[in-house]
Amino acid sequence: MTTTYDTAVIGAGVFGVWTAWHLAQRGQRVVLLESYGPAHNRASSGGETRIIRMSYGPDEIYTRWSQKSLTQWKQLFANSAEKLFLQTGVLWMAGEGDAYLQESVANLQRLGVKHELMNRRELELRYPQVNFENVACGMLEIESGVLLARRAVNCVVENAMRAGVEFRIAQIQQPPSAGPLESILTHSGDRISAGKFVFACGPWLAKVFPELLGSRIFPTRQEVFFFGCPSGDSRFAPPSLPTWLFQGDEMYGMPDIESRGLKIALDRHGERVDPDTQSRLPTREAIDQARAYVARRFPLLKDAPITETRVCQYENTSNGDFLIDRHPGISNAWLVGGGSGHGFKHGPAVGEYVTARVLGEGTAEPRFSLETKATEQRRSVH
Repeated sequence: MTTTYDTAVIGAGVFGVWTAWHLAQRGQRVVLLESYGPAHNRASSGGETRIIRMSYGPDEIYTRWSQKSLTQWKQLFANSAEKLFLQTGVLWMAGEGDAYLQESVANLQRLGVKHELMNRRELELRYPQVNFENVACGMLEIESGVLLARRAVNCVVENAMRAGVEFRIAQIQQPPSAGPLESILTHSGDRISAGKFVFACGPWLAKVFPELLGSRIFPTRQEVFFFGCPSGDSRFAPPSLPTWLFQGDEMYGMPDIESRGLKIALDRHGERVDPDTQSRLPTREAIDQARAYVARRFPLLKDAPITETRVCQYENTSNGDFLIDRHPGISNAWLVGGGSGHGFKHGPAVGEYVTARVLGEGTAEPRFSLETKATEQRRSVH
């Protein structure tokens, strides 16, 4: 069986689904292929919640893309009658003289992002349930918050299908390394022909193109914990507690959303893993580390039970910049990935950018190029 499309998008994570959506808006006939299902529980786009925030230190491009993306997320949800964005606010905590926070504030001021600065005493008065040890100041992004990730991705897929995108569950065979590419084969024997191909495979990119990307995409194990909050106590739910990040601790978390508990996640890169086969059970070391952190930073929860856990993965590039570039050996194929733990929020902007590049429009952003992706990790984008 052979079917021909204008564009085939492989991967229904957040980058792939928004690319398919934007291509359909431009009149392209699109097929969206996914091995497991949109935002499945092995995907980097899976899980219940993801932060959307505007602060990126000196990296203004990501602040602009976050702004653009939040507008598109909100519009999609409004058109779908879905409430999948929660404006919890996002609190950045920082030590004395933190350059990243200062550079973020400068960008927010320049781009008109609403925010509020607080000193240590003001933080303690507003959020008495938090221990601000080693924190000198904070900055609250007032209009930022949380996306309900798994449902948000499915919402994009449903809207894309209504716009004419064909969605299929199919696992592709490894494509050739030189082109142009006329078609791809699925493991069930279907041949899918298209004029252009977008490989938005997240942590599977390195498995689809092992020689090209095996040393440039680093899938790392990341563990997430939910701590049960005391009954009748709303101090750990919004609006009493915002979403928060503290780079000094390499930790971030979210308030009690949909009664799932306080979410705690370690932002430090874990061990390299295979997204198909890694264990999805938390390690004793990570459990102990999360318990100790909660006891220190949220003393009222020191004996709180762990009510849920998640084990997912980042797909890191060498420095944290996205990979969005034409395949060097296949002129009609595009590589889209390297979310690097901060990519989910940017799905709409990524999809818009990829669509423009696929259609021969716009200017390429040099920092997204393949040639800037090294084989050794030195993270600079957070």
